[in-house]
Amino acid sequence: MRVGTVRVGQTRMAAEERDGRWYALDVPPGTPLEAVLAGGLGTVRTAGLGTAGTGGLGAAGIGGLGAVGTTGALDGAVPVRPLRPGKIVAIGLNYLDHIREAGMDKPERPLIFAKFPSSVIGPGEPIVIDAGLTERVDWEVELAAVIGTPLRNASEDEALAGVAGYTVANDVSARDLQFADGQWTRGKSLDTFCPLGPVIVTPDELGDPQALKLWTRVNGETVQDSSTAEMLFGVAELLAFCSRAFTLEPGDVVLTGTPWGCGEFMNPRRSLRPGDTVEVGVEGIGTLVNPVTEGAR
Repeated sequence: MRVGTVRVGQTRMAAEERDGRWYALDVPPGTPLEAVLAGGLGTVRTAGLGTAGTGGLGAAGIGGLGAVGTTGALDGAVPVRPLRPGKIVAIGLNYLDHIREAGMDKPERPLIFAKFPSSVIGPGEPIVIDAGLTERVDWEVELAAVIGTPLRNASEDEALAGVAGYTVANDVSARDLQFADGQWTRGKSLDTFCPLGPVIVTPDELGDPQALKLWTRVNGETVQDSSTAEMLFGVAELLAFCSRAFTLEPGDVVLTGTPWGCGEFMNPRRSLRPGDTVEVGVEGIGTLVNPVTEGAR
């Protein structure tokens, strides 16, 4: 099942994507997707099409609620930011090829940092660079796990079972701020520095999260091209590790690291510039495209 949030006119709604068309989910208008995920996708119907992801008649929706005022495909639907995470947990140095290119030692345990939810944007929205604040802005394609069930002290099996779905993330990074500060939060959390989307794909449809190709293209040039098989700590281990320290809640997003090919570690070093277009993608999910612009926040 492939779900997201779309804008139709001035209205945003949770929807399912099938064969390039969007269908409203059978929840009250304005219900954010994170609330739908918390309620369980298996009980939600697509308006006029039965249980989401099945095409049959299925259940009566969350709480037996009726359809969202539309049937069939949504005309003019534009995918936007799929959800507003409660928190964004990110993992550094988690790909073996990235560790090699950075010339660093393997972490003994997952290296955790945070990105602020205010950094999230959706497909097509601009990554805005404030030239008075940063001059070294980098790209990082990542597989992002979206939490559907509260996780606390979870085993690896329980952690994977608690994933509602996966999406594509670009962990945009102001390297000059990141390395100057000595901790990463500011350089990773500038507004517009966490594109997410274009859809969230459920685990049953996506398959093994440790066997997915992922890539980045800048202005059409491939700069990252790897596989989630390169992860040092797999998704299940990461989520279980995080849940030992803090509760992962429905709608939280966990970024699982980036592979080789970051501009900061190229020779000569490369950074994003206004006018660039960044495409990040993960096999089985899709490609997230964002232009780069200049402007003070």
